Amino acid sequence: MEIEDTTDRAAETADDSVGDRLRALRRARRLTLRTVAEAAGISEGYLSQIERGQANPSIATLQQVAAALGLKVADLFGDDFTSGPSVLRAEEAPRLALGVLGGRKFRLTPGPQHHLEVFLGEFDAHGSTGETLYSHGDSEEFLYVLEGTVGLRLGDRSFTLGAGDSIRYSSAVPHPLAETAGAAARVLWVISPPSY
Repeated sequence: MEIEDTTDRAAETADDSVGDRLRALRRARRLTLRTVAEAAGISEGYLSQIERGQANPSIATLQQVAAALGLKVADLFGDDFTSGPSVLRAEEAPRLALGVLGGRKFRLTPGPQHHLEVFLGEFDAHGSTGETLYSHGDSEEFLYVLEGTVGLRLGDRSFTLGAGDSIRYSSAVPHPLAETAGAAARVLWVISPPSY
């Protein structure tokens, strides 16, 4: 009886699933091969080969590609969110080091999501996302004010929003957000598809 060696096949399957996951995450963010490849410092052709399971990238390359997508390498190997409910406990919510000056920002959706991201923003008095107008991707973004008062600039328009107010806009429109009443504020951002 001949014993089949499945080691190579298992490795190929793993590479294929990483490639498939990379492609799905890139497409969910509406990013082109070229955009991600340039941000990762690799060729568009090589990224295409990785996505199709025809190349075996180094960990360093995977780190560069993951970073270009706003992910960690571990996110490329995790379970897909469609496999069932995924609970994220409050104390485990990742705190983002960027995005809020004079406050905090937490990702509430566990792992990389294909269709939406949810963030909680906590602003101290006069805290903000910064003075610079910024945009990210071309997603639909929904902002809900949980408490306090914030000012949102969308291009050349300004909106003042209080607790219970919400607004929907394109993440492609430059949009800084700031606490405007001199007290703490909390907001919820929902972005679909993910563009952070």
